[in-house]
Amino acid sequence: MKQSVFVIGNMDCPTEEALIRKRLGSVSGIGELSFNLMTRRLTVMHALDDERPIYDALREIGMEAASEPQCTPGICSTCEAESPVVPRRTWALMAVSGTAAIAAEVVAWSGASEQSVAVIALSLLSIATGGLGTLKKGWIALKNFTLNMNFLMSVAVIGAIAIGEWPEAAVVIFLFALAELIETLSLERAKNAIKGLMAMTPEIVTVQLDSGEWRETAAADVQVGQVVRVKPGERIPLDGVVTAGGSSVNQAPITGESIPVVKIAGDPVFAGTLNERGMLEFRVTANKGNTTLDRIIHTVQEAQGQRAPTQRFVDQFARYYTPAVVACAVLVAVLPPFLFGGAFEVWFYKALVMLVIACPCALVISTPVTVVSGLAATARRGILVKGGVHLENGRLIKVVALDKTGTLTHGKPVVTDVVPLVELPADKLLQLAASVDAHSEHPIATAIVSAWQDGKAAERSLSSVIAFESITGRGAKAVVDGQLYYVGNHRLIEELGICGVHVEEVLHRLEQEGKTAVVLATATEPLCVIGVADTVREHSAEAIRQLHALGVKSVMLSGDNQTTASAIATQVGIDDVRGNLLPEEKLAAIDELLGRYGKVGMVGDGINDAPALAKSSIGFAMGAAGTDTAIETADVALMDDDLRKVPHFIKLSRDTSLVLQQNIALAIGIKAVFFALALAGKATLWMAVFADMGASLIVVFNGMRLLKPKIDDVRIFV
Repeated sequence: MKQSVFVIGNMDCPTEEALIRKRLGSVSGIGELSFNLMTRRLTVMHALDDERPIYDALREIGMEAASEPQCTPGICSTCEAESPVVPRRTWALMAVSGTAAIAAEVVAWSGASEQSVAVIALSLLSIATGGLGTLKKGWIALKNFTLNMNFLMSVAVIGAIAIGEWPEAAVVIFLFALAELIETLSLERAKNAIKGLMAMTPEIVTVQLDSGEWRETAAADVQVGQVVRVKPGERIPLDGVVTAGGSSVNQAPITGESIPVVKIAGDPVFAGTLNERGMLEFRVTANKGNTTLDRIIHTVQEAQGQRAPTQRFVDQFARYYTPAVVACAVLVAVLPPFLFGGAFEVWFYKALVMLVIACPCALVISTPVTVVSGLAATARRGILVKGGVHLENGRLIKVVALDKTGTLTHGKPVVTDVVPLVELPADKLLQLAASVDAHSEHPIATAIVSAWQDGKAAERSLSSVIAFESITGRGAKAVVDGQLYYVGNHRLIEELGICGVHVEEVLHRLEQEGKTAVVLATATEPLCVIGVADTVREHSAEAIRQLHALGVKSVMLSGDNQTTASAIATQVGIDDVRGNLLPEEKLAAIDELLGRYGKVGMVGDGINDAPALAKSSIGFAMGAAGTDTAIETADVALMDDDLRKVPHFIKLSRDTSLVLQQNIALAIGIKAVFFALALAGKATLWMAVFADMGASLIVVFNGMRLLKPKIDDVRIFV
């Protein structure tokens, strides 16, 4: 199957999507269709040699399609630059239509007949300038046997004309067209939530040439490996690693961090972030189109095309709801006059009002706007969600399983304790141990050396070492200033025969705390015990507390020994601790949790925890900024290492679900009220238009509340 992507300028509503699905569904050789209404893109999987049948079919239903630009959609700001959402000519025609409609009503109210030449002429002018587009779409819908809102509105207008209600027909068509324009503008706000991300990277950058000179050039022309300079106050154009300078960088667009992060040589920087104070030079690691920001935009746009569970339900509901209401309207128009002698014009008018009320626009549009707003809101907070289905299902999570190393902890051993056993300063003892371990590549040895130098290598020198020797499985030994020293584990000290009771007590205490104990000793006596451990992340305990506050249980799944895992779990408040797990055993644990709780989240680093992440209901990848694998494999990627984003995601998922329920209740409730008014003869056509399009606007604005920084109050927006 081939894939073709088309840009359709007038496709921004589920009504057009349904019409396109029906028309292209009848074309032989066309397979799956994927819609992204926010970017007006249609992706078609097909087995056609030529795309002409697709263009022809779209043209038949009034959809003018163009092939997708060569640049990546959502990344090239030039391609995304569009003409005004509503052209001036359209506003001018709407002004004429509205003026003519009001004039027709005024003339009719002044005493003239509704069938007078003046009223009819003004009404026709209003319909011609404001309603021809709707009538044309209604005709296309009729030809394709699609009962959409354009067809229903066209029937209502033509019916009003047939019974002589010319002014009302004009007002109805004008109000409908105006409401559609307002709805388009409202939806554009939701689209701008994503477009705002696209505008965060500058198009012109200052790059260093081979000659050493600096020159401004297009960001798209900069290659990986080139050096770029960013001045204070400028946005960083591409991903890279700092080579010179120092500054604080606001990374909120990528990681959601509220506090600027200090950047020095060797630190990564991301496109779209703001350089606040100092000059920075960095070597480019990802060119335009492949940066972390680009991947975020691309992933969010792809997620928009996926239907969430509620959206699928609403689409199915609307498919049966509209024909049922049309049938009901026909019965209302026909049965009372024939069975009970009612006035045909009265009941026919009621039926027309019911048709207008029946338009499922508010119901159908309520879900995509809400879901897109939720996706954009999570992206702004450094939480990348790969589809509306995950955003909705997050609220159902009952338990979150977490890996230990690199998730709850930093994943890097550091010295936590230096316990002297002789009358020597702790610093001197640490310096001796570091001097020996400087010749070892073991991670624990590296941690001891780092603890001594602590970023001050120039000030904290190491002693000269001779006769260094690694002792496999035990540690190392070397001669420092003429004295032989050993740095090793519990076993080495026992073999030397110097492990007394006081040493055993310290070793036991540190091991019970989940730390690795290392002893510095001579051949005759132990000098100190050094505790080394993988430290807990700053926000891990708070994240677990927030999960518990939401009623979500926590489980640690660790490959580390049970003692170490339990010690870390105690520090952060984990409910259930499981250590010594191989990857397949973590997978089995997820299976067991799924059977017990139903919906399970798994948080890991996105690589070694991949099987468990894939098996869980929702997989969360830690530290996804700059990591392709995490973004590709996880359902939700946390763009920094802050575990608090997991409960934040669950809270936002619950907020999104609540807004979805509100919108569906609003859409159906408003229609129910006006149906009752229509049957009672209290509703007019223009009131029905207000009810339908007013409901659409309410659900759009209610859904867009999710774009606010925080939702504490879930009251309905009115």
